[in-house]
Parts: sequence; C-alpha cells; structure tokens
Amino acid sequence: MSAVKSYRNYDERSIWWRVAADFLQSRIAIGGLVVLGLVVLAALLAPWITPQNPYDLLQLDVLDARLPPGSRSGEGGYTYWLGTDGQGRDLYSAIVYGLRISLTVGVGSALIAAVVGTLVGLVAAYAGGKVDALLMRLVDLLLSFPTILMALMILAYVGKGVGNVMLTLVLLEWAYYARTARGQALVEARREYVEAAQGQGIPRWRIVTGHILPNCLPPLLVIGALQIARAITLEATLSFLGLGVPITEPSLGLLISNGYQYLLSNEYWISFFPGVALLAAIVAINLVGDQLRDVLNPRLQK
Repeated sequence: MSAVKSYRNYDERSIWWRVAADFLQSRIAIGGLVVLGLVVLAALLAPWITPQNPYDLLQLDVLDARLPPGSRSGEGGYTYWLGTDGQGRDLYSAIVYGLRISLTVGVGSALIAAVVGTLVGLVAAYAGGKVDALLMRLVDLLLSFPTILMALMILAYVGKGVGNVMLTLVLLEWAYYARTARGQALVEARREYVEAAQGQGIPRWRIVTGHILPNCLPPLLVIGALQIARAITLEATLSFLGLGVPITEPSLGLLISNGYQYLLSNEYWISFFPGVALLAAIVAINLVGDQLRDVLNPRLQK
C-alpha cells in the first residue's frame, strides 16, 4: 500500500503533508536528515568554509605534507585541524571538496537512472507482449551480473572521469527502477480509475503520466534514496581501486586511497577522516531512506 493509496481520501497536498508529519515522528530519521543536511550544505559552501582550495597548486606547500591533526601551517598561518595529506593539502578542505564530487556522482547518476528506468518500466507495463518480454529480459540480464565487476570492466575501457563514472553507474542502476516501475504500473493499470479514464477516451500518454506514474512514485522515491547511497559507495570503491575519478578531482574514495599507503607509518588521519565523512554521508542517506520506506508503505511501520 503506497502513500497515495493510504491517504486517498485527502487531496494531493494533504497526502504529502501527512507523509512529512509521519516522517518527522522518528528521531533517528530526523538525526539522519540533519547530518545529511549538514553534509550537503558543507559541499555547497565549500569555497567559503575551507581555508584553502586543495586543487590549487599555488596554495599547497610540500613542507606541510603529512602533518598530524592540530598542526600549524608554515606560511598560511592557519591550523590544520584534521592534518594534511601526502601532497600538503589541508585534509578538512580536501574532505569538503571531496564531498562535492561524491554527492554529484551519487545524486546525478541516481536521478538519471531513475528517469531512464521509470520510462522503460512504464513502457514495458503498458505495451506488454513482446516489448515487455524483451525489456524485462534485458533487465534480468543486467541484474544477474555483479555490479562492481561490470563497473570495473566498463571503466577499464572508457577510462577515468566524473562523467564516465556517472555514465557507468546509470548503465548499471536503471534496471532497479525499471523493474519496480513495471511492477507498480501493472498493479495500477488494473484499478478502476484507470479503466474509467480509458472509458472516457483519455489518450494513453495522459493516463500513464497523469494516473499511473504518480502512484508509482512512492516506491521509486525510496529506491532513489537508497540508490544514492549505493552510488556513492560504488564510486568510492572504484576510486579507491584507481578506476574512478582522476587525481585532479579526488572524491572521498580517492582520498582514502591516497592515505592507505601511510597507514603502516601510523599516519592514520589521511585515510581515517575521509572514511568517517564517507560513512556519515552513507549512514545518513540510508536512515532517511529507511524512514521514507516505512512512511510510504504503512505495512512496514511498527
């Protein structure tokens, strides 16, 4: 039962007000939302809340490389509260700028995959027959392969880059949306209001966009929230393995990878703090997605 079905006696504005009110009843979800808001705000305000641009070579000093947390800059006059990495970059600044890359890849790939997958799912459900069978076999084929293995193979061919990573994630993630959209659309297509719209001679595209699609959105929103966290995790894994974003635009995964070689020399902070930031972002997104799932599907509520 979706939120639209649960609150069908209310108008559309009341439905989403009720969803928001139910969402805010969970303290854990509120905590996740606050952490997520801080992460997004930090990424957006990166140029104004960081002491240096970690990608500007003129602002870096190799003499400041691998300084422990709390050290003072030799020339800049500010404190490296989280220390520096092997290139002399302020780790706090690098993490905040790295969040921008990770969130861009995660949110961008999830949105594009959602649009593509939803369209494919709706076409398969409404067309039926051979079209439905062909599209679903393609979905089954994509879902049968390990995602990380396929991503490694694709990026090994197309090369590094933020755009290439996003394209790879879209190619691997749209099938989840397609299967969900098709299943939900098949359920909605058999309901009385759709049959009434067909009897009134309403065009098919208006039935799909105005009647079926809105009632498919709740489960797709939940999948979208969780897929953002999944995409960030995959991007971090690919960057850690050296096939993600280039070193000139490091994400959190690449920052962790850069510090991995220094762990044995007890310079833990180079990998530790980017790992904490990555963990906080993923946990916050998952907490929000879990509560959104419970709200939009009342059967899962305790």
